[in-house]
Amino acid sequence: MKAVRFHEVGGPEVLRYEDVEQPAPGAGEVRVRVAASAFNAADAGMRGGFLPIPVVLPHVPGYDVSGTVDALGEGVRGLQVGDAVIGFLPMERDGGAAEYVIAPADALVPAPTTVPLPDAAGLPSVALTAWQALFDLGELTAGQRVLVNGAGGVVGKYAVALATRAGVHVVATASPRSSDAVRAAGADEVIDHTTTDLLDAVDEQVDVLLNLAPIDPDRFAALVALVRDGGKVVSTTAFMATPGDEARGVTAATVFVLPNRDRLAELVSLVDKGDLQVEVTRRIPLAELPGLHAEAAAGRIEGKVVVEP
Repeated sequence: MKAVRFHEVGGPEVLRYEDVEQPAPGAGEVRVRVAASAFNAADAGMRGGFLPIPVVLPHVPGYDVSGTVDALGEGVRGLQVGDAVIGFLPMERDGGAAEYVIAPADALVPAPTTVPLPDAAGLPSVALTAWQALFDLGELTAGQRVLVNGAGGVVGKYAVALATRAGVHVVATASPRSSDAVRAAGADEVIDHTTTDLLDAVDEQVDVLLNLAPIDPDRFAALVALVRDGGKVVSTTAFMATPGDEARGVTAATVFVLPNRDRLAELVSLVDKGDLQVEVTRRIPLAELPGLHAEAAAGRIEGKVVVEP
């Protein structure tokens, strides 16, 4: 079968599109015929060697995957050959940038039926990130307020939609290019961060500040003033510390997304009900994945890209 792997860490040039042996599932595992994998920034981090997730080389990236169950390992229950599935695979194991991938059975859930199966690969980790940031770490409840900084990105639009559905008042930052999409996701207020100072524009403190964008550390610390006493600051920017304010009881947390099969199944249900939209901006063939990593290194990727074998 064909796969993209890196045999050493480094720049995009270390990725190879090559023939590899088709894997066989072990106990508790299934083999999935891949419909698509999704590109995530963490894939580039692991390839570059600066994200501390241990992998065995050579490594196949692509931990978000959709496809069809192709073979069952011993002891697998609840899945059948031919089932359409999606999953957030363990990041230290080989991923879905291949024609077939081995997945723990408990990492997979039935795929949404209302979107094309390849596009469904764009859902798992980004939607889980939004959920865990808002509700597991942010502990948001109906009637509260959240400020989503960087709402125009893929995680941001999921966060806006999930918070709105939960009855949370959403204040979101977005550029003019993405403001309409953020409003469509349900934001109550949209602030153009390219022309407006958040410290002036937010006239009522929020319960949670969710930061999803690269930001100057001093600027990030200043935005904590927008959070009420006892509130929370949550961020996905693992490369820098998340600020809080101990004197006012404002706590800080950084999101490191975790697999959660039950939550992923719930998110699939929301997609099929029309409460969440799966956003895919581009599809590319597997052989072009090294070029996509090069685009990411140059900062030229927007939205969610899925990779089809």
